[in-house]
Amino acid sequence: MRRSAVLLLTVAAGCSSPPRTEARPAPAPPPPTMAEELKRDLYAFADDSMLGRSAETPNGARAARFIASMLRAAGIAPAGDSGGYLQRVPLSRTFVRSARFTVTSAVSHSTLPVGSHLIPVPSLGEGLPLPVLEAEGELVFAGYGLSQPGYGRNDLAGLSLADKVVVFVDDAPPGVDSARRAALRDPRSLGDRLGAIMQRRPAAIIVLFTGRQAGELPALAAGLTDSSLRLQPTLDGPRELPMVIFGTARDAGPLLPVGWPRNDRSRPLDGRRFSAKVEMVQDIVPAFNVVAVIPGSDSALAHSYVAFGAHLDHIGIQTPQDGDSIANGADDDGSGSMALIEMAKRAQAAPHPKRSLLFVWHTGEELGLFGSEWFTSHPVVPIDSIVAQLNVDMIGRNDPDSLYLIGPRSAPNGQSTVLGAIVDSVNSSSSRPFLINRDWDAPTHPEQLYYRSDHYNYAKHGIPIVFFTTGLHADYHRVTDTADKIDSDKLSRVAELILKAGQAVANSPTRPLPAALLR
Repeated sequence: MRRSAVLLLTVAAGCSSPPRTEARPAPAPPPPTMAEELKRDLYAFADDSMLGRSAETPNGARAARFIASMLRAAGIAPAGDSGGYLQRVPLSRTFVRSARFTVTSAVSHSTLPVGSHLIPVPSLGEGLPLPVLEAEGELVFAGYGLSQPGYGRNDLAGLSLADKVVVFVDDAPPGVDSARRAALRDPRSLGDRLGAIMQRRPAAIIVLFTGRQAGELPALAAGLTDSSLRLQPTLDGPRELPMVIFGTARDAGPLLPVGWPRNDRSRPLDGRRFSAKVEMVQDIVPAFNVVAVIPGSDSALAHSYVAFGAHLDHIGIQTPQDGDSIANGADDDGSGSMALIEMAKRAQAAPHPKRSLLFVWHTGEELGLFGSEWFTSHPVVPIDSIVAQLNVDMIGRNDPDSLYLIGPRSAPNGQSTVLGAIVDSVNSSSSRPFLINRDWDAPTHPEQLYYRSDHYNYAKHGIPIVFFTTGLHADYHRVTDTADKIDSDKLSRVAELILKAGQAVANSPTRPLPAALLR
């Protein structure tokens, strides 16, 4: 019996259920880091399906709606037109249908076709009257177009320019020192010389370029005349300005005096007349900025803004390279565009600073800063309520610890020095500061980067700016600028620096301006 009882007990014990224990849920995965979110979003934004995000195509509008959808999902308030995120930028696709330029004299008749030789300028800028499309007059050579003091010459003195066609060379005369030569290459100098000549009411002005600028004219001509149309401001308006034509000194032939360049003296080109007729074609292009706002927490300061900007467009479809024709623009400026979204999301989740934060994704930067020009001339908030603008363009490449800042030294009247000092302070207090490179922070630098991104249109309104970039690289404006080459950790660190710098400005009781400029 006992043996059997023991056996039964043993079997029963083996068949009984073990004691129950409560099942523990698996630990939740940690939330993605900023670097991980940036990588995920950038792969989508710089995907081949976006077809290069060129602003004058439907793909530019798709990029704007992509950003708007992400802002909507994050619950960030819109600040565009009609209560939405998009701000329509009324541009037109403008190109030259035909153009004819002739130079006649008693013994010759020369035709100079539109193209790399001569290119009509359709518009001189938003808000200005337009150039006429037909012009004729006697040719006058005005040397280098100089009438400002300091160059030892006045090329306009003694010349009769009314109703004439005035030709000048956009270069520095021999013997000019390097500082003045650099000043003449500043785009503002060309504008000053054009303005001085226009005041004397010529029929047309022909500007002849040399060097690197002359080399860029064929691409400009292609944009004006072939199917790869360039974006221009709408050309409906009074045509009151003289015709303006760009060309190259090398190809100018009958437009230059005998003996040029050895003899650069200003004088009428006796017996020579120039005539021009240009036909323009315009198509409306649906282009959009994207605008969002995070309201400030201080009742007295919430109606002033710190603006963050990037450009959402790129250069579209290009000549195939190893079978790839889509310029994805992962760094230019997918990196800045996606960084702004992450910055906005984190600013939204954090305690709001005293001033409001304005986020603007500009269109048409690659075509001529058109989106930022429209936004600053038609702002969604009063332009003088924007106390600073932090521009972000190409921030995901090169040395992990290097960063370029542009603006504190380049902007006129020292208007960005205080803002630059704030950025430097925030950077130096971080756990892993960037090594700041200031080589490009000069208006006379050959790359002219101060004038080449959207911050410039804000700076023209007296707004302090800092332009953040990690620099150019071999993939700049090529189909090889792809998401797999972006350093996501560096991109995240740059975004954190920019956000913290903007928040510091937003919490300051005063505008980031030198005392002499505070009003």
